[in-house]
Amino acid sequence: MFFNVTAGNFYTPLWNKYRPAILQLMVASADEPQQYKLYGHEFKAMNPKEKGYAFTLQVHQGKAVNNIRSSAIAQDLLGILGQSKKASELMGTYTYVFTMDKQFVLHVSKLAEAS
Repeated sequence: MFFNVTAGNFYTPLWNKYRPAILQLMVASADEPQQYKLYGHEFKAMNPKEKGYAFTLQVHQGKAVNNIRSSAIAQDLLGILGQSKKASELMGTYTYVFTMDKQFVLHVSKLAEAS
């Protein structure tokens, strides 16, 4: 399933490249939060006009729980995850938090299930 949530989808090719690693992080986050160092120059090359690359995306059942309207990077990541059967299965069961900091480190956490 593909949907256009941003005008441009600048980061979709980049997230697609990292999708296998992100899926591994999602699976591994069952034990503890994970992190992965991305290459900042790749994001800057995709959209040199972007001012802030940091974001937080909280996802449950394939939908953003928090407001990501102002973050094309987070919207494109959500779009790529939605195309993955494995990511969709994981997000359908658990809530995940994806955070990219200013140093382009992607943090992936699986939230504990509500009891």
